[in-house]
Amino acid sequence: MSKLPTKDQEETQPWRAMLSDRDDKCCICLSHFTDKQQLKCKHEFCKECLQNAMKFSGPICPICKDIFGEVQGTQPDGTMRWNRSSISLPGFPHCGHISITYNIPSGTQKENHPNPGRHYTGTTRSAFLPDNKEGNEVLQLLKKAFDQKLIFTVGASRTTGAENMVTWNDIHHKTSIAGGPESFGYPDKNYLSRVKDELKAKGIE
Repeated sequence: MSKLPTKDQEETQPWRAMLSDRDDKCCICLSHFTDKQQLKCKHEFCKECLQNAMKFSGPICPICKDIFGEVQGTQPDGTMRWNRSSISLPGFPHCGHISITYNIPSGTQKENHPNPGRHYTGTTRSAFLPDNKEGNEVLQLLKKAFDQKLIFTVGASRTTGAENMVTWNDIHHKTSIAGGPESFGYPDKNYLSRVKDELKAKGIE
């Protein structure tokens, strides 16, 4: 003979139904799933909702921000070159340093830039890394980020406020050999680990 549900069970059943209903809905459109897609982080969305979200934020989960694909930035075309010197950087004795040169020529903004069709002003920037094991690891990560167009973007200059300029894109570089963090230089013992964290946040590791 089956048992009647207790009062507690009766009270929790509506909540279970509500949770079950919520779990079967896309958190973007708040409707029942259409062509459900599950990411590696286990969050689920309608296929069309996820595709629309990716147009704005790239391959990043709208809920937990986990990266599930290759992030492509808005950096204009340019070059990244480097050479090596035997001169040590402050705080990194007994090894030389790597000198990186970025060159982004001026050009016309594309659809993924703030003002499509308008001119943007390019830039040439230098950056420095210690020529040791970790410094070379960061060099290869920066090269990967550059190839994915993540090092620079087009926008307002953070120093002058001028619009339509090629600017850094939140991956910090050491643009001076000396002077410490205040001058974007060395010594700065935690710089390499910090920049690796910044790169990881963009899916570069």
